[in-house]
Amino acid sequence: MAFTYDVTTDRGKVRLLIGDKTAADYHFEDDEIDAFLTMASSSLLLAASYALESWASAITDSLTSEHIGDYSYTKKDADTKMALAKKYREEDASTPSLTWAEMDLTYGSGITAEAD
Repeated sequence: MAFTYDVTTDRGKVRLLIGDKTAADYHFEDDEIDAFLTMASSSLLLAASYALESWASAITDSLTSEHIGDYSYTKKDADTKMALAKKYREEDASTPSLTWAEMDLTYGSGITAEAD
């Protein structure tokens, strides 16, 4: 089982985006993060979205609320992870895959006003 957290790597950036940063209590192995990156064609936001969706599906069967006497609480971890995954997918979809090149008009074409 391998866990590394280095934000200068794509793996570390995905871990940062999903909050899987603590070696003592991590959710994904390095190989799993790498698999998300491969499936997402190296898109960090899409890889993070895949990871969050996977994580959310793993915790949906766990206890979501508890009542102890008059005290009760609701745990919405899966909903929070799915909402963040949706946000990352939308950001990824709105990021252009190609950018338009700007024309460099400073050099000139070599045609002078006299030759025209």
